[in-house]
Amino acid sequence: MKFMLDTNTCIYIIKQKSPQVLKHFKAYSVGEIGISSITLAELRFGVEKSQYIQKNQEALDAFILPLEIADFDEKAAKAYGEIRAEIEKAGNPIGSMDMMIGAHALSLGLTLVTNNTREFRKIKHLKVTDWTV
Repeated sequence: MKFMLDTNTCIYIIKQKSPQVLKHFKAYSVGEIGISSITLAELRFGVEKSQYIQKNQEALDAFILPLEIADFDEKAAKAYGEIRAEIEKAGNPIGSMDMMIGAHALSLGLTLVTNNTREFRKIKHLKVTDWTV
């Protein structure tokens, strides 16, 4: 896996909202793109709170079928603890789910694909790219 998709990027792909994102997504082979189990949890939450649960569940299932889903493991948890402490000391916090996803990508040495680059750039050494531009 080379790229880890953030939740917002997944939503762009599922809803086919951005031609640029879809172009990038289709340019890579199976195995090169994946998501964090944290992102999957966020997506499942979105399905459950939606008005069209069945339709959205089917769309999510089809989306994740070719993706690698990385488990949030001990290495990711260690990275999260270090990153959260550093960011809080700096007084420049970001959302806890974003911090977990960023820590997970960093722990695996992956590039995080997001349109929320302003938040994720606060995580030192995290490689970030925005497929919407």
